[in-house]
Amino acid sequence: MTDYSPETLQAIVKAPMSTGLAVAMVDMGIVSTAIEAAAMAKEIAGAAEKYPTNAIIQAAFAPEVLKSGQINLEKPDIKPAEVESGAVVDRAIADIEAALQALGSTAAAADLSAYKQFIYDCGKAVAEAAGSGLFGSGNKVSEKEAAALDRIKLALNL
Repeated sequence: MTDYSPETLQAIVKAPMSTGLAVAMVDMGIVSTAIEAAAMAKEIAGAAEKYPTNAIIQAAFAPEVLKSGQINLEKPDIKPAEVESGAVVDRAIADIEAALQALGSTAAAADLSAYKQFIYDCGKAVAEAAGSGLFGSGNKVSEKEAAALDRIKLALNL
């Protein structure tokens, strides 16, 4: 297991969390937001199991790390104007760039590639969790969510 600084661990965890939050925020609904939050939690909780050999994901998302309290993330203060303007997606992309920069050249290429895919998958899981119809039914990925995912995918070079 790689020893990352607490700041780097925070950045590693913040990028997928921001990504999922941004995708959820671009097209909010009362029921869909709850369903999307559950999808995000499931994606994060299952990361270590899904990527058992990835040093980056194991260092930040292993159950013992998540339970230890080492990672302390505050819920970002997002204003409605940030959602309307798309700044919420800009913030997620900035968090992605910060995480990738924090990892620098220390991470193995395969680990970094899988971590980038995991970040994208967090956003995709949120987008696919609920539709905009009654009780989260209907078309799962809205145009706004698809546009946010496209921007995130581009930022990740996927």
